[in-house]
Amino acid sequence: MKAMILAAGLGTRLRPLTDTRPKALVEINNRTLLEIALTRLRTFGITEAIINVHHFADMVVQYLKSKNNFGMRLELSREDDQLLDTGGGLKKAAWFFQEDSARLDEPFLLHNVDVISAIDLAAMLQFHTAQQALATLAVQSRPSSRQLLFNDQLQLSGRTSSTATPGCAPQIVPHSPLATSHSPLPESTTPSPLHPAAFSGIHILSPRLLPQLTETAPFSIIDSYLRLSSLGQKILAFRHDHSYWRDLGKPADLAQAALDLQSKLSR
Repeated sequence: MKAMILAAGLGTRLRPLTDTRPKALVEINNRTLLEIALTRLRTFGITEAIINVHHFADMVVQYLKSKNNFGMRLELSREDDQLLDTGGGLKKAAWFFQEDSARLDEPFLLHNVDVISAIDLAAMLQFHTAQQALATLAVQSRPSSRQLLFNDQLQLSGRTSSTATPGCAPQIVPHSPLATSHSPLPESTTPSPLHPAAFSGIHILSPRLLPQLTETAPFSIIDSYLRLSSLGQKILAFRHDHSYWRDLGKPADLAQAALDLQSKLSR
């Protein structure tokens, strides 16, 4: 199994730490976020990954060289001219998951560099494979300004927006998630209630997704997921409500994560 680590962002919320380094090289307990992410992947059995870079990209190159790539096959996808966002970044790196014709059906992992978790990735992969999903998103119930909406079958069905006018209705995908564009459900079918959940920045994807990323970069992968879900594609939630997870977007989050790691709460 291969993976992509999303590490190209500017890390503006981590300033002043990211004034002189990329967020991937910010440290917790003397370990960079990139090392923590790569170690997590190796624990899961992943030895090949591609990392997108932009902000202080050459520092990441030198860092990985100094660490002998942590004994892994690591490729870099440079976004020198502009940030491509999550969807555009994956689209640019698609070659990495399509280079071996014998592995074109093998799912791969997409992981934000600035999150740490104890999510059971093996169980998540098993769920993704059993459901024959196009994409499986790790989600949990927690406060968030942006919530994804899923129906009773765990199918992505919409989202709320942090920029929406107060009281504004959430965005709902236009077709039933149980239908395809060729076989819509009868109009009398009662839609499932929708349940909000916060996305955790970890995805397992089928390579079948890659040629369907038709948006022009830069674009968010969530926009693609909503479009594909509206066409009846399986974009599913993997709930990890009882697993440790922390976003590392602010210096205070780093401090708390350091304490968590010391106490082994995140393992």
